[in-house]
Amino acid sequence: MGRTVWSVCGMCTVRCPIRVEVEDNEVKWIEGNPYLLGGSLCARGGAGVALLNDCERPQSPMIRSGPRGSGKWEQVSWEKAIQYVAEKLEKIIARYGARSVVVSTRGGPWQDLFKAFTFALGSPNYTNHDSACGRNVHHASLSVYGLGRKGFDLDIRNTEHLVLFGRNILSSLGVAEVNQVMDMLDRGGRLTYVDVRQTLTGIKAHRFWLVRPGTDYALLLGIINEVLRQGAYDKEFVDRYTEGFEELAAFVEPYTAEWAARECGIRPAEIKKFVEEIATQRPRVIFHRGWMLARYRDSFYASRAIHILNVLMGNIEIPGGQIIAKGAADCGVQPPRSFTSRVKKPEEKRADGVGWKYRHFDAGVGLFHLFYEAMLTEDPYPIKALICYRHDPLTCFPDPEAQKEALERCELLVAIDTHYSEFAWWSDVILPESTYLERETPVALKKGAKPYLFLRQRAVEPRFNTRANWEIVSMLAERLGLTDFFPFRRIEEIWEWQLEPTGYRTEDFQEKGFIPLTDHPILYPRDQLEGKFKTPSGKIEFVSRKLESLDIPSFKAYQSPSRPPKGRYRLVFGRAPVHTHGHTINNPLLNELMPENTLWINQREAQKLGIEEGDLVDVIAETVKFTVKAHVTEFIHPEAVYTVHGFGREVPYQSRSYKVGLSDQKLMEGLLQHMDPVGGGLCLCEKFVTIRRSPQNPKRRVEL
Repeated sequence: MGRTVWSVCGMCTVRCPIRVEVEDNEVKWIEGNPYLLGGSLCARGGAGVALLNDCERPQSPMIRSGPRGSGKWEQVSWEKAIQYVAEKLEKIIARYGARSVVVSTRGGPWQDLFKAFTFALGSPNYTNHDSACGRNVHHASLSVYGLGRKGFDLDIRNTEHLVLFGRNILSSLGVAEVNQVMDMLDRGGRLTYVDVRQTLTGIKAHRFWLVRPGTDYALLLGIINEVLRQGAYDKEFVDRYTEGFEELAAFVEPYTAEWAARECGIRPAEIKKFVEEIATQRPRVIFHRGWMLARYRDSFYASRAIHILNVLMGNIEIPGGQIIAKGAADCGVQPPRSFTSRVKKPEEKRADGVGWKYRHFDAGVGLFHLFYEAMLTEDPYPIKALICYRHDPLTCFPDPEAQKEALERCELLVAIDTHYSEFAWWSDVILPESTYLERETPVALKKGAKPYLFLRQRAVEPRFNTRANWEIVSMLAERLGLTDFFPFRRIEEIWEWQLEPTGYRTEDFQEKGFIPLTDHPILYPRDQLEGKFKTPSGKIEFVSRKLESLDIPSFKAYQSPSRPPKGRYRLVFGRAPVHTHGHTINNPLLNELMPENTLWINQREAQKLGIEEGDLVDVIAETVKFTVKAHVTEFIHPEAVYTVHGFGREVPYQSRSYKVGLSDQKLMEGLLQHMDPVGGGLCLCEKFVTIRRSPQNPKRRVEL
């Protein structure tokens, strides 16, 4: 007999709420939660069943039986795998201290579980992938508002103008966000898109600016200058809630629209017309803060400029603008209990230096890539164990060979994942997690204008000998004597404990799959925003008191990006709507839709190199070379070449994706410690590569 299961998709980091129809332990249908997504779901979400039934994923715990990366594994029981990991951890902790253990995750609503596990071990070194993603955005937001990057909901549906800097929102494909964009366009809203190439989002835009790579900050400074010159800002809001306006105005004075246009390669009249347009639409104008801004050495300041433009528009706490994310307390409800409330955070300083060496960075998750330096130097102390939960640093971060050099200093590498990641292949132990359709997760709070509680429920029993994340933590906690931190043996015990202070029960999720904490969006009165900004001054800070106190300027003088030498191009990368980084490349259905990536190259540049559409081209860094097909197009800047991230995988057990396409991160030799010094995000678009027509092409026949 069929049944409905409310759950949460796990095919990407958006984690859309879903409704699953199940019969006889088989998934018959998946759709977006009709109450939140109207049934919408992307291709990746629809391919969840293919992941469930895929035999090319870890089916049982595995312990390495040969050299790292050799592919020699022994399948073992869960008892043996947990015993192996626990004994290794105990020996490492006895010799080097608990601080020598690092735990990293993919982030998201359930990272609290692994953060608490890390603290229970006695280590301060919990981290995640974010220095290769959104750290610049997060730190920039903190410096302006005192609120992190998730501190605001964007009411895109009701905005008059959405401005995107490289945020290819229709390909990143968070379903709820895409639905908002399409609704906004349907009701006559405007869309401006800025990028080094044309995209699915740019095609839908009313205005598309193809800019020179690395000049986003220049364009943003020019826009701020023109906004101030035209008086196209909310003077009342700025006067009441901000400080440092005079300093901002003085700083941007030389960065005129004419200057910005020359630097970016667009026309100054277009910038001026754009500002005239948003002047009539504000405050319902949103400059999207972006998500992944680990691009250039000035991406932190570009992100700050985006936040500053939102403030100048006066778009905070209004429909069609930025709405401060509300929590349970705003709805008169106690939040669910967290696992970190059960443990004390260790007082030991972090090995990545965040919080003491780098005092301007948020110490919450630190910066993963800086742990490699500690591994190599043992400064401030040795790092000897790394546990990665659904985080694949060898795909996520640049220069995997440099990473492996550091990882060789570790005595234990553990991968907890649903698939064979590149890191898992290099690890000592693989603890296979059940797919999202086969597992439950703890209760989480979704903050926003309309906060709600949600959880993932198990739709079907596991196909293989896999476990849910909470089960894996439970087994490790029991073996390591950490049951005070995690005494739970059933998911129902966890849910009951978490929900007790809220007044809700698990049965309350059955009607809609979530528990709404309010029926309507919550907005603070616009004339009562004092105290809502968590900066040192309590105001929105154009001039950041924290940064200035550390001798870090709030505004950075613009430096023009280097131009690539002749025959070389700046490598940029992005996403496709049917794939999630390296996670889905081997999925049977999604691989069929997009089995390989290509290299985009500008039409004029291709002609100079004798490259035609579909030709094989060699993409060369210092010691790394890939050969892929070329996509020749006029819709990419001549200084750049582009590819979709996640391909070029080297895990033989993944037969569909094995050595197919190019891997951008493997071409990024030398970039592992190349970060924005103020934002902490890596500079992943600062690599020049050589392009040539490959000798593997058949010789062209010449007509006489």
